Amino acid sequence: MWPVAQFPAPLTASRRSLACMYAERASRLPGAVVWTNTPDEHGAGRVLPDGCMDLLWHDGRLFVAGPDTRAYVTEGESGSWAGVRFFPGTAPGLLGVPAHELRDRRVELADLWPAFEVRRLHGRIETSSDPVTALEDVALERAAAVDAPDPVLRRVVTALDSGRPVAATADELGLGARQLHRRSLNAFGYGPKTLARILRLQRALALARGGTAFADTAVRAGYADQAHLARDVRELAGLTLGELLGRRVGGAL
Repeated sequence: MWPVAQFPAPLTASRRSLACMYAERASRLPGAVVWTNTPDEHGAGRVLPDGCMDLLWHDGRLFVAGPDTRAYVTEGESGSWAGVRFFPGTAPGLLGVPAHELRDRRVELADLWPAFEVRRLHGRIETSSDPVTALEDVALERAAAVDAPDPVLRRVVTALDSGRPVAATADELGLGARQLHRRSLNAFGYGPKTLARILRLQRALALARGGTAFADTAVRAGYADQAHLARDVRELAGLTLGELLGRRVGGAL
């Protein structure tokens, strides 16, 4: 069973797509977020990397979205989506598959779980008057049936999200560099340096969305300078920061 006190507030900023109708709320599952999304049929959505994994319902099918290392473009995926987004490091234990096996992938749940179980869940969600809540119930029941996530993983996320260097994080946790890397691959889908980079991107987006000037955003989020921020955003998101925020701005961002 997952203890409520183990998790901070849900991560909520990152899975918004461009050109869509998106809404989210905190889940009854600690640390998770429940969301719905209806992409604009004339535009592409863009899902940004955030260290999370999602359980998805779309067009009568159940999917798992693995951890992304680059923006995932949803062009052509019309119709409504529902999802449960799990706090970084918590989905692999719940789903029963290491995160690195799902990195940058969208996989049908039937490829991961027994077919009879997926058929049962499919029927339950499809016939529900509230498929979003039914999907959340599936996640809650699964969480109740598996071991609680390793608390060390939350400490890794907290440390890296605060800007702590990877080496210092490993030392504080009493882990060797190889141990931390191996555990990170299983839990997050990539090594701690990549996770730190993705979390830094999310800090920058939160600051910029809140109105912080781009130069100040770079400093406060932990970049060397504004040019470093610009390069990282373009590499991870595929757009400039100004484009992500819907601003018309000059310069590299």
